[in-house]
Amino acid sequence: MLRADPCAEVVILEELDGLLERSGPKRAYIGFEPSGLAHVGWLIAVEKVKQLQACGFDVTILLADWHAYINDKLGGDLQRIRRCGAYMEQCFLGLGVDRHTTRFVYASDYIGDAAYWELVIKVGKAASLTRIKRALTIMGRSEDEADLDSSKMLYPLMQVADIFFLQADIALGGMDQRKAHMLMRDVAPKLGRTPAVAIHTPLLCSLKGGASRMDPLEAKMSKSDPSSALYLHDTPQALRDKLAKAYCPAKEVEGNPLLQLARFVLFSRPSAALSISRPPKFGGDVTFASYADLERAFVGGALHPSDLKSAVAQALADHLAPVREHLGEHRALLDEVASFAATR
Repeated sequence: MLRADPCAEVVILEELDGLLERSGPKRAYIGFEPSGLAHVGWLIAVEKVKQLQACGFDVTILLADWHAYINDKLGGDLQRIRRCGAYMEQCFLGLGVDRHTTRFVYASDYIGDAAYWELVIKVGKAASLTRIKRALTIMGRSEDEADLDSSKMLYPLMQVADIFFLQADIALGGMDQRKAHMLMRDVAPKLGRTPAVAIHTPLLCSLKGGASRMDPLEAKMSKSDPSSALYLHDTPQALRDKLAKAYCPAKEVEGNPLLQLARFVLFSRPSAALSISRPPKFGGDVTFASYADLERAFVGGALHPSDLKSAVAQALADHLAPVREHLGEHRALLDEVASFAATR
């Protein structure tokens, strides 16, 4: 079943309904730059991948190595970027994506295909330079940065061409990828193609907070800032320590990373619940069966921030146990990528 959470937007819902009812092969795609250590925001995308697979979709996970190179990730070292791609494959497998309906593809697999570059050029001819520059925010860049490095202009064109080349019926990504997906939908009719349905997932805000005071894209959790992010391999103690320091003002919902983790990660699973352990004098133990009940208690003052932090830390530690164990079996690869991230 394809559930509403974790989902921020579907473009267009009626088209998605048609896909879900359609028989025969169905394909979804999501792209990731191999650019460092994976954080818990990935859990949101992976949950949606699992839902799509349960609905009969084959999912292609694009490990966009050439895109990462254009975006200057890991020092622009393609060898390091591809090693990071191998690490990312293990992250997805550890998070439980279906091995049989998941295909891992690197941009390197088709970068030499003339048909792909024909698509890139056709996308470019169907869109204005101004529109392409506006889409540079998908790579965390400003429009002006293309003035110093013109290769940046290729990135949005390649991302749109990826969707067509991989024959995706659904383009899945965070809200930060919206401009590329909308560009794809705009140019598709000009190229005689059916636009993919775009499913956008919410972005987790930094543990430092701030999403209520600035653009959510600027305040999102970043893997490059260890103090703002929870990594998939973090130990239970590391999770407790980081969340104990996290931004979580009493009774406030907007921009609260603890409530976002509860809603978009912990309660996105079927039959999820969150248990709070506390002394009787502070209300005693309580279990919340829905995010709505949890938020209501927090806003009403019946749930203290410290109790929420402790409960989320424990629930996340339990939830991440399988991927933490899986990455432990690939410790050399994890350490290698961690060293890349530390020296870039």
